[in-house]
Amino acid sequence: MSNIFPEVANKVPRWILFGLTLKVLAIIAGLYYYFTPSYTRAGYQPVQPVSFDHSLHVKQVGLDCRYCHTFVDRSEHSTVPSSNTCMNCHSVVKADSDKLALVRESYQTGESIEWVKIHDTPDYVYFNHAVHVNRGVSCVHCHGQVDEMEEVYHAKSFTMNFCLDCHRNPEEFIRPVDKVYDLQWEPEDPEWEEQAQAFVHDWKVMPPESCSGCHR
Repeated sequence: MSNIFPEVANKVPRWILFGLTLKVLAIIAGLYYYFTPSYTRAGYQPVQPVSFDHSLHVKQVGLDCRYCHTFVDRSEHSTVPSSNTCMNCHSVVKADSDKLALVRESYQTGESIEWVKIHDTPDYVYFNHAVHVNRGVSCVHCHGQVDEMEEVYHAKSFTMNFCLDCHRNPEEFIRPVDKVYDLQWEPEDPEWEEQAQAFVHDWKVMPPESCSGCHR
């Protein structure tokens, strides 16, 4: 009696098993690769070439965010300060500190310090800093309480839901523009909710919720 199925059919279960094994391995590898702090980012705190204490410079000394991160209110991106900015103060303050040796070297040679980027968005995400800070969204909402950090770390998740929570309810995150860089500010007026809604209306704050708004 002849076989109903061709001989090659005997290999099908092995092919299926091999394919399922590859799929499982690919899923595990993807999770392992993309669910590290460098990608999910929350909690990511790399070691920087020069230690910079934000709590000292911002909370104690009182530096405005814009002194170092220039153009954050006029540009898509928030720039990292050059050694020239650091030396505006440190040519006098702690001018001979060993901790600032790399800063002095950078200032003298013109070679940039290779800072490790902490806050980053994927290439497929469009984000404009100026649009947000000029409409009352404070640094603290995305970057956390940076003024209390000795070493900056990635405090927020930056997931799509994180962004959409704000885009869907901007009145819960907005504040007066002159308080954007005051990271300790909290609303005290009992009628603040009405004021926030008025800001959203008067400033014509209409954050996009469609895919094309952020994925360009």
